[in-house]
Amino acid sequence: MQPVINVVLPVFAIILTGYLAGRFRLLGDESGEVLQRFVFYVAMPVLLFYAMARVNPQDILNGPYLTAYLGGQAITFAFTLIVAKIWFKRRPAEAALSGMATIYGNTGYMGIPLIMAAFGPDWVVPAIIATIINAAVVMGVVAAIIEADLSVGDGFTGVLKDVSRALLRNPLLVAPVLGFAWAMTGLGLAAPVETFSKILGAAAGPCALFSIGLSLVGKSLHRDPLEVSWMVFLKLFVHPAATWLIAFHFLEMDVMWATLAVVMGALPTGANIFILARQYNLSLDRTSAVILISTVVSVLSLSVLFSLWSDRLIF
Repeated sequence: MQPVINVVLPVFAIILTGYLAGRFRLLGDESGEVLQRFVFYVAMPVLLFYAMARVNPQDILNGPYLTAYLGGQAITFAFTLIVAKIWFKRRPAEAALSGMATIYGNTGYMGIPLIMAAFGPDWVVPAIIATIINAAVVMGVVAAIIEADLSVGDGFTGVLKDVSRALLRNPLLVAPVLGFAWAMTGLGLAAPVETFSKILGAAAGPCALFSIGLSLVGKSLHRDPLEVSWMVFLKLFVHPAATWLIAFHFLEMDVMWATLAVVMGALPTGANIFILARQYNLSLDRTSAVILISTVVSVLSLSVLFSLWSDRLIF
């Protein structure tokens, strides 16, 4: 239980503090948006660039880790699509959003701070890789499926342009890519740049967690309770289980990388899924409910996972 007390509970305590601050409007009505923009455009990109610029490029191109994480996502996504289509009678666009809710973990705002708190900054790279995959692969694939089903906008070519433009403007994708490019040069960071990055990047973790709490205020819980519960179950239990199966039983992986792949799979649904839901006016209440409930329930699921990790039972 020591890792739960020392790591998981403080992380969720920060989220709860943000929620209470938003619930009682201690920081004003615009505080959530302002803090989220600070994390998204300033603090987190600096942290991602700094972390990637200092790593060995070979660690980024970790084939087994990519296979385990993407494999867990693919299995869960396909299963969700089938059930959403056959059992819940959802059209492909809605089924794709449901699938995204079960594989799009909150790797940036929660995963990175959690890994830093539990394992230290030297192990933040797997969380960054997962964040890049979510931003570049998952978001793009789901947007393409939605566009193909709804036949809105300029068609498939149009959605590719829109998605590409959005990715190029996403600092959580651009910053680590630039950091990786710098790492490939073999040059170190100048002392002023390193000091700047350390100071500002240190704000990313706590501010991100606090902003999650602010964002949960006012979320709806009353739409499609059976389907929402099913999606939360897939995200918090099926997704990490599929990742664990691949990482520990089908691949020869470094134990630490395999463990972090499972942790990334066990994270609750990321709030960025709401961007697509709002853009296409699809499943808004259901998406909000999954984000909120999965975040709350993950207090228990992540605590259990970290307890197993500490006792070496996960292996």
